[in-house]
Amino acid sequence: MFESTELNRRNETRQKLFRIGLGTMTGILILPVVLIMSTLIYKGAPVISFEFLFTGPTKGMTAGGIFPALLGTILLVVVALLASVPLGIAAAIYLSEYASDNWFTRAINLAIINLAGVPSIVHALFGVGAFVIFFKFGTSILAASLTLAIMTLPVVIVATRESLQAVPMAFREACWNMGATRWQTIRRVVLPNAVTGILTGVILEVSRTSGETAPIMFTGAAFFLPLLPQGVLDQTMALSLHLFVVSTQVPNMPEQLPFGVALVLISMVLLMNSLSIALRMYLRGKKKW
Repeated sequence: MFESTELNRRNETRQKLFRIGLGTMTGILILPVVLIMSTLIYKGAPVISFEFLFTGPTKGMTAGGIFPALLGTILLVVVALLASVPLGIAAAIYLSEYASDNWFTRAINLAIINLAGVPSIVHALFGVGAFVIFFKFGTSILAASLTLAIMTLPVVIVATRESLQAVPMAFREACWNMGATRWQTIRRVVLPNAVTGILTGVILEVSRTSGETAPIMFTGAAFFLPLLPQGVLDQTMALSLHLFVVSTQVPNMPEQLPFGVALVLISMVLLMNSLSIALRMYLRGKKKW
C-alpha cells in the first residue's frame, strides 16, 4: 500500500477545487436557462389551450390565439431549410472534397466567416433589395425565407464541411482502390458517415430562423393578417414578430398573453431540436466506427 504524502494530498485538494469550480461555472451557465423557462412556464402556461394554439387573434390582438403566427413560423423555417440545406451541403462538399488549397478557396472561406458575422438587420436590408425588389417576390414568405436562408447558410456550410473532414481518409482510399469514382465515394461513404454533423448544422439553423425578427419584418412578415397565406408569395404572420407586437405595440394587452406566445415559440424550437437530436443519436448509433 502506498501512503498518501503531503504532495499527493495537495494535488487531490487542487483537483477537488478545480472540479468544484468547473461545476459552479456550469451551473451559472445553466441557471439563466432555468430561470427563463421557469418564468415562461409560470406566467405563460395558464393561457395555453386548444383555442390559443388553433385560432386567430381577436379583439385587436388582445384575445384569441396564435395559429396564423404559428403556421407562418413553420412555413418560414421549412422554406428556409429547403433553400439553404442543399446549397450549404453542396458548397461544403466542394470545399472539402474538390477544391484545392489556393487563394480562391481561402477567399471563399473568409467570405463564409464574414457572412456569419453580419448583423441580421443588414441581412434584412439585403433581402429587401435582392428578393423583394430585384427578383420582384414582394413582401412574401419566399422573400423572407430566402433572406433567412442566406443568413444561416454559413452555419450549414461550416458544420457540413467539418463533418466531411472528420470522416477518415482511409474510407475514401479504400473506395478509390476498388474503382469507385470520387462522387460515388462521397455519395455512398462520406455523406452517410457525416450525416450526424450535418444535422447539427440544421439544428442550429432551425433555432436561429425560428427566433429572428428583423429579417422577416422587412421582407415577408406582417403584424396582422385576417387570412392564412395561400402560397409562398403571400405575406404571413410569425411568432417572433407577433411576440414583439403584443409586447410593445398593443395597448391593454393581458400580461400573460406575451408570455404564452414566448412559451410556444421556445417549445416549438425545443421540439424541433429534440427530434433532430434524436435522429442524430439514432444515426450515430448505427456508425461502424
